[in-house]
Amino acid sequence: MKTRWRVTAALLGVALVAAGCGSSGDASGGDEDGGTLIVGMTASNIPGLDTTQAQSEGGEGTRFVGLQLYDGLTRWDLSQGDTAPELVPGLAESWEVADDHITWTFHLRSGVVFHDGTPFDADAAIYNLDRLTNEDSPLYDAELASQGGLSLSGIDTASKVDDMTIQIVTKGEWAYLDEDLATVPFGSPTAIEKEGADFANNPVGTGPFKFESLTRGQELVLVRNDNYYLGAPKLAKLILRPIPEATARLAALRSGEVNWIEVPSPDDVESLTSADFQVLTNSYPHNWPWLFDMKQAPWDNPLVRQAANFAIDRASLSDDILQGTGEPAYQLLGSADAGFDDANDFYSYDPDKAKQLLADAGYPNGFDTTLSYPTSGSGNMVPTPMNEALQRDLAAVGINVKLEPVEWASMLTDFYAGKIPGGAGAINISLGFSSPALVGLVFGSGATFNVGGYSNPDVDAILAKTKTEFTREERGQSLAELADIVTQDAPWLFVVHDLNARVLAPNVKGFVMPKSWYVDLTSVSVD
Repeated sequence: MKTRWRVTAALLGVALVAAGCGSSGDASGGDEDGGTLIVGMTASNIPGLDTTQAQSEGGEGTRFVGLQLYDGLTRWDLSQGDTAPELVPGLAESWEVADDHITWTFHLRSGVVFHDGTPFDADAAIYNLDRLTNEDSPLYDAELASQGGLSLSGIDTASKVDDMTIQIVTKGEWAYLDEDLATVPFGSPTAIEKEGADFANNPVGTGPFKFESLTRGQELVLVRNDNYYLGAPKLAKLILRPIPEATARLAALRSGEVNWIEVPSPDDVESLTSADFQVLTNSYPHNWPWLFDMKQAPWDNPLVRQAANFAIDRASLSDDILQGTGEPAYQLLGSADAGFDDANDFYSYDPDKAKQLLADAGYPNGFDTTLSYPTSGSGNMVPTPMNEALQRDLAAVGINVKLEPVEWASMLTDFYAGKIPGGAGAINISLGFSSPALVGLVFGSGATFNVGGYSNPDVDAILAKTKTEFTREERGQSLAELADIVTQDAPWLFVVHDLNARVLAPNVKGFVMPKSWYVDLTSVSVD
């Protein structure tokens, strides 16, 4: 039997700190103990609150809602920002995979309770997994399952072994199941049964923060979970506000309405730094690409796709528009991705080569196409000026792009359904590879989120191999091989990798900027 993680059964200390009840309208702190953190999100709405519904606003929803209200069986250690985060125990204190490579046993952490005081145990775990993965169960919720598809695709069955042990069987070998489970949240079965469809308005998890109130479209208020099994957060209160427009987020920060914003306008970074705001960046697994629709001409031609990749000036976009808050993408993977190898950098800014490739492909006079892109949203940076710059670069070689803006949540709905909105020739969407499963879901032949229809048997073979590789080092080598192939096939326009820029007010203390989509807010306080 292969052991994936074994730790002592002793619980981590739980700090008993009284929760504060201060006003939700002031970002200056003042609540007892750790104060109030108010976040200006790029999302256009508060994400859904029922377990996997947080993904309705992409990674930002999981970051600020899903992983604050709920926990997974495993979790990422986000306590440092120098290296990629390690996978550590969450609601499971240890786990192992059997010699058949498909049977996983998870030993659950004792003493954990949901926010309603009911225990987390094997029955609660299986209840949640049945909601998300067991189509034969009366608990199964197809909508929740589709929203959690990024993390659930490897699970075949889940069953109870004893009160504190469960067993998960995967769909064939699935070496990174434990990584996928870090973002599979667990809600209180008692609350789900009691609330029914209204659970989404009264969520109950085990996470570091508890639900207090929701004003849809305006504000979500969470309060400290004093009984959190990893120790109570310092903050008394966490407030989330959707502010999709960058200038409005900045105004809210400067006025003190919020004390944390995601994705500042790059042009404002210098003045914010001069005013003693904390402007933070770090690399993390992220892509900001266009996904070409290879099911229609001319994007079905690899020479055309390569031409587009040689036509764009990534360095200028990163330096002049993003002001250093992103880095050029000359290949599929970025510096924070497992498998990154700069030997796979294939593209450069070469308009003459782009024109020659277009001529070789039978398009000497170029062509017209359309791009569907979001106006804001998780990981999307500043999409309108970025896409306008790409539009100019591509026009210079004869590729005339009509930009069609789409609201972020609407785009995600289409993407999760495997569609490019409105029949556009390409879609611009923020993506990341925190797990190899995500690579397979966008590049595997016929995969759920392979909206462009890419297919390469060599890539499929590498993806199959990663499912049998039980160390990140092995998988990293395989992903480097995959990146070489995909980069040259060019199913995407490889543009930039985000550096996850965010701005904190001077009185926000204790935050560590990790190399991750996600954040640990338990150490944060507001003076």
